[in-house]
Amino acid sequence: MPRSDVSALVADAAAEVPDRQALVEAAGRSMTWAVLEDEVARVATGLGQQGIRAGQRVMIALGNRIEFVTTYLGVLRAQVVAVPVNPRSAPGEVARMVLDSGTRLVVADAGSLDVVRAAVAELGEAAPPVVVVGAEPDGAELPFAVLRADVVRPVPPLPDPEKLAALLYTSGTSGTPRAAMLTHRALLANIEQVAAVEPPMMHGDDVVLGVLPLFHVYGLNAVLGGVLRHRARLLLVEQFEPQAVLDLIDDEACSVVPVAPAAFRHWLPDEHLRERLGPVRLVLSGSAPLEPEVVEQFTALTDIPVHQGYGLTEAAPVVTSTLCSSELRPGSVGAALPGIELRLVDETGGPTGGEDAGRIEVRGDNLFSGYWPDGDDGPREDGWYATGDVGFLDASGDLYLVDRVKELVIVSGFNVYPTEVEDVVREVEGVTEAAVVGAPDEETGEAVVAYVVAPGADPAAVADAVRAHCGERLARFKQPTRVEVVDALPLTVTGKVQKGRLRGLERRRQLGLLE
Repeated sequence: MPRSDVSALVADAAAEVPDRQALVEAAGRSMTWAVLEDEVARVATGLGQQGIRAGQRVMIALGNRIEFVTTYLGVLRAQVVAVPVNPRSAPGEVARMVLDSGTRLVVADAGSLDVVRAAVAELGEAAPPVVVVGAEPDGAELPFAVLRADVVRPVPPLPDPEKLAALLYTSGTSGTPRAAMLTHRALLANIEQVAAVEPPMMHGDDVVLGVLPLFHVYGLNAVLGGVLRHRARLLLVEQFEPQAVLDLIDDEACSVVPVAPAAFRHWLPDEHLRERLGPVRLVLSGSAPLEPEVVEQFTALTDIPVHQGYGLTEAAPVVTSTLCSSELRPGSVGAALPGIELRLVDETGGPTGGEDAGRIEVRGDNLFSGYWPDGDDGPREDGWYATGDVGFLDASGDLYLVDRVKELVIVSGFNVYPTEVEDVVREVEGVTEAAVVGAPDEETGEAVVAYVVAPGADPAAVADAVRAHCGERLARFKQPTRVEVVDALPLTVTGKVQKGRLRGLERRRQLGLLE
């Protein structure tokens, strides 16, 4: 019988391996599959007792902790819609997402509570109730215990897998981040597509490192979803601290290590890296490109294969994996997963010839249903979705990424849309024009660079003001790492900023041709 939603994977595991450990935190707390199933059922019931009904939205602003997992899965089981968000977002961003999604309840922990409280103050009477995890509630806030019902009540079966399961905010194709609408069908489909890969990414006896943030689709469905599907054990880690994570991998005998590309830069200098990664059989890298020379160096040092993939929030998220390739090829992000179709088209929508680069389109049951709330810009009627990325396919069907049609900047795997940052920069007194581009960065893949025009102003003072204002208004990964104050921006004859020229300046600066 097909599973109705992701939380059903927990019920199956609890019935078959109740005493096997499912979750463990770096801090020491742990939970078996039987206990996890009980907690999920309690939260699903508790949401109803708090007046939350099917189809309504619950925002989850939590770090990588057990309560994130139980809340997320309880929300899905109650047929409520999960809205996971970065707990380190700026208050204004949280307030905007609350209003945009129509959130009825926010669950926050000590790491996000100050931000959530500031967002609530900004929203005033429009603010939803806040449930607090691991901290003392203040004023009208509620303790997490209110979501843990004393008596569990059965939830009716999900009537339609096309019902909305989660809203994940991403830059989409517009300047303001929009929420991708992921259905129960899409989430489960990608979990099963990944599970069909041979050799498998995970086994039931694996210990999987859970340091990738669960609010991000990679951590949420590729890592957590895979653990649930294979009944592996997930080690939850709040944040990536390079040496501490290596210690945890050794102490907890982690065998599967999914990380963002920035991790390799921190680990490669460790002269004892091979010994410290002793329990590891597989390293998975995703969310941003990883340079072939880094893969080669890491594998030479450790003898551990690094498998990469290509994915996007709108595909829930995995589209390709090098585990699907006949052999590992430098620069490749692998072949399409079973059940996913991939094609390249030119500007007219026609197929590209040979190994020419083209715009990447995807089709499969894992695709989202468009952007909230109207389903705009989703897959076309024929099922194909234009990802906005450019790549080419070799003769064996392996994909190589070339560029992005969209102007996204990807910082440590997180999307930054330049228009959003530019709007904030233009709020600074004296700034008349702003253009934001991505620049190569060894630590984060790309960094945000702001070019600003401020006639008659002191450049150093303007740069300081821009950094300070962005620090107040934007999440850290969206903030410019460098501010270039210029006399004028390069424009086309129609007045559009020539961002290609600005990116060219950044490439020349990286090559040492500019100071």
